[in-house]
Amino acid sequence: MEPQVLESLELAGVTLEAVLGDLTEEPVDAIVNAANTHLAHGGGLAGAIVRRGGRSIQEESDRVAPVPVGGAAVTGAGSLPARWVIHAVGPRWGEGDEESKLRSAVASSLDRAAELGARSVALPAISTGIFGYPKAEGTRVIADQVIRWLCAHPRSSLGRIRLTAFDRPTAELFARALAGARSHRC
Repeated sequence: MEPQVLESLELAGVTLEAVLGDLTEEPVDAIVNAANTHLAHGGGLAGAIVRRGGRSIQEESDRVAPVPVGGAAVTGAGSLPARWVIHAVGPRWGEGDEESKLRSAVASSLDRAAELGARSVALPAISTGIFGYPKAEGTRVIADQVIRWLCAHPRSSLGRIRLTAFDRPTAELFARALAGARSHRC
């Protein structure tokens, strides 16, 4: 699938993009995986990342797991175009304090990317798949947290952040969230 940018904005010297595309094919320094606390990448996006990138991603994940909800850990990206996979553990809907935990997972992912010196990162709609977080609310929270993080870290290495979804409805929700932030200033 050829990636399609649905919305783009500049904030604090960083380009934010809502992208309809395949996260495993993103030409960025780091991709974020929506992971479980054990970093067991059997299905969904996590399974696709391991199938595309190779078994080494799961083997490295086994060495760094477990990761608490709201946290993030880094592995290599195997044969993916990215250099690193940042495994973010978002909340399961219904476990309580979901928004705070989702914000923490996003911030932790961006912290890891900046620590690596990454110039570009692609994030999925963390927790909105099998973890059940409502997509409209989840994509809004993710986009908002990215913006908050950028304003709090104006000198980070990041120059491009792509909010990437494989399905058009989710990509359009990311696009709507970015369009709504157009007037935001840090």
